[in-house]
Amino acid sequence: MSSRRTTTITGSLVTASFSAVMILSFSASADDQGPGSDKGGKAVDAAPEGVKLTTLLPEKISVNNSSQETDITATVKNDGTKDSGKIRLWVVGFDGLTVKNVQGCSPIDEKDLPEGSNSGFTCPIDNLAAGKSKSYDVDATFDLGKTGKICLPVQTSDGKKTFWQQGPVPFGTTNPSPNAPATPLLLGTDNKPVAPGGDAEELPKTGPARDLLPLGTAGAALMAAGVAGLWWSQRRPGDQA
Repeated sequence: MSSRRTTTITGSLVTASFSAVMILSFSASADDQGPGSDKGGKAVDAAPEGVKLTTLLPEKISVNNSSQETDITATVKNDGTKDSGKIRLWVVGFDGLTVKNVQGCSPIDEKDLPEGSNSGFTCPIDNLAAGKSKSYDVDATFDLGKTGKICLPVQTSDGKKTFWQQGPVPFGTTNPSPNAPATPLLLGTDNKPVAPGGDAEELPKTGPARDLLPLGTAGAALMAAGVAGLWWSQRRPGDQA
């Protein structure tokens, strides 16, 4: 009798423990942003031999419809065979997407922000070893009544060269959810904004010029010194040489 009772209690404990693990696992993955993507990214200036720098953004984010707050993970990777040396990552917001804070990074002065951007942070990296990556937690807001884009340039520490540029790439949805607690947005999707009355309205696209991001006064200073003031351009492969 005692043996059967012990077995029953033990079995109940195992079942309870398993249920708790399942609940914790579900909670941990509830805010999962999905796998990282380099969509919208391109190499610009040639990196040092053996260094291959890229960035990743989540394939999906979720915007709180009340507070407009969202979290984004920005990752820089070195897929090369040699260390990167000193570099910097910029995290820049456009249109409806405003970058409020990037953990471990400093705000970019308004005069140095790229043309058309509304906010940005600079993240200095002393060295990124071969095969390693570094991720940053980005706090942002997204006005669902507008389109919104983010940009991740990876540059030399002085900003004179841009090895890689992801964006400005949009987050958005073609199916707004104004009455839901949150709206999921997908990377590389033009947002279909929600009008104040709750109805979605289509904004005109800005055309190819939206993919160009000249520097502000910092870019002008570089051009005066004979260095290109654009972080990137629509270069053909032959131009890289």
